[in-house]
Amino acid sequence: MNRNHKIAVVAGDGIGPEVVPVALECLDILASRGGFSLNLKEYPQSGSHYLKTGEVLSDETLNEWRKFDALFFGAVGHPGVKPGIIEKGLLLKMRFDLDLYINLRPVKLYAGVECPLKGKTPADLDYVVVRENSGGLYTGIGGSTMKGSKDEVAVQSMVYNYRQVERCLRYAFELAMKRRKKVALVGKSNVLTHMYELWLRVYEELGALYPEVKREYYHVDAACMFMIRNPAMFDVICTENMFGDILTDIGAETQGGMGMAASGNLNPDRTGCSMFEPIHGSAPDIAGQDKANPIAAVLSGKMMLEFLGEHAAANVLDQVISRYVLDTQLGISTSAACKKLVDLTKSLS
Repeated sequence: MNRNHKIAVVAGDGIGPEVVPVALECLDILASRGGFSLNLKEYPQSGSHYLKTGEVLSDETLNEWRKFDALFFGAVGHPGVKPGIIEKGLLLKMRFDLDLYINLRPVKLYAGVECPLKGKTPADLDYVVVRENSGGLYTGIGGSTMKGSKDEVAVQSMVYNYRQVERCLRYAFELAMKRRKKVALVGKSNVLTHMYELWLRVYEELGALYPEVKREYYHVDAACMFMIRNPAMFDVICTENMFGDILTDIGAETQGGMGMAASGNLNPDRTGCSMFEPIHGSAPDIAGQDKANPIAAVLSGKMMLEFLGEHAAANVLDQVISRYVLDTQLGISTSAACKKLVDLTKSLS
């Protein structure tokens, strides 16, 4: 296995530049003590960069990223940039052009973190959401006519092909085989009948190839209720793009909030460069105030290590987070949190 990993880094906007350095410092400690290397190259892509230069993401930069083993993101989004410019020109462009067709979001409650769900413990919250990341409503298929009149019509289409559905479900089954062997497909088959005839049919086809995996189906509204009432029933949740966006924010809140939630935008076939980022966004309301929680960024680093095959180092980082949340009151300053995370990484690695 090649243990010389090339990583592109985008700190981005808002709290991104505040939380990325501590994650990189922890990763550097683990690399130096674990016999592998991380060769980093920083890139300026962000809302701030767009305001200065008019550039969101050039094809040249995107092609450079294809040559890296992974991308590590902080956060992008600037209040001075109109909605949609960064989202479509950077994030969605990356997902589609690099074929990052899996959005993976672990939902794990660490001991010591307060859960907003009454009586729930870490034993109740330990599942992952596999969100299809390349199709659905987010592809922007549609349009509008008679704009500005009272007869204006707007259309946005949810479109999937067999290949997109099959590869997403296959990833979910493979992941379940490494966990507790349960996959829950979430959709809305009683209303979106054409779409979920396809999803359910492929689900059954693949299920026959994984007889050890228990299969369940839930309408999305029921899934939302069960994520609150009985999250322990889930192991791997698989769903389409928009439903996944909604469900994962519910999951993040139940595990302690956005500051505890990491994600990976994956190309499991490794024909594109996978990207790892905390899901909290740029949070401009607290940027520069020493209030940002760096744990989600560190957990995103843990996910990146797992993807790169550095499982021993990833396990150490999991121990770091476990010790940190047990010993430390969440909500301390960013600088104090960063120091403690680095010290724990040094002591546990």
